[in-house]
Amino acid sequence: MKIVPFDPKHAPAFYHLNIEWLETYFYVEAFDKEVLSAPEKYIIEPGGHVFFVIDDDLVVGTVALMKIKDGVFELTKMAVLPNERGKGIGQALVKYCIDFAYKNSFNKLLLYSNTELENALYIYRKFGFVEIPVEDNCPYERSDIKMEVPLS
Repeated sequence: MKIVPFDPKHAPAFYHLNIEWLETYFYVEAFDKEVLSAPEKYIIEPGGHVFFVIDDDLVVGTVALMKIKDGVFELTKMAVLPNERGKGIGQALVKYCIDFAYKNSFNKLLLYSNTELENALYIYRKFGFVEIPVEDNCPYERSDIKMEVPLS
């Protein structure tokens, strides 16, 4: 298994992995479909990053770092193939993003989640994310928790 940066040939996997995850745990919001359909436009071009976990030429996981402002990125759109869950791929992606953020001198990573996702929250806390207030104009209807990890 290896983690690689965005390649347009993997864009369909980015879309399908995330749609499957959203449909399994919540529902797909219009904002999700828009971003997932055009990761280059909404994530890469504004200065963000998308990474993929590849195993034998198969995309088994993905995550994005969406630029909020200089030095601040949202860890978002993380999804793993259903039959690959529970194998540490999510943890590897979070660790990779934190290491990437340090190497690139980011100030902070933040994320939005839901308190029902206990396993995900455990992973985030394990890697140093702490809860902060969710703003009134949160971009995701399903989010009821916001977390950040200061890096500087």
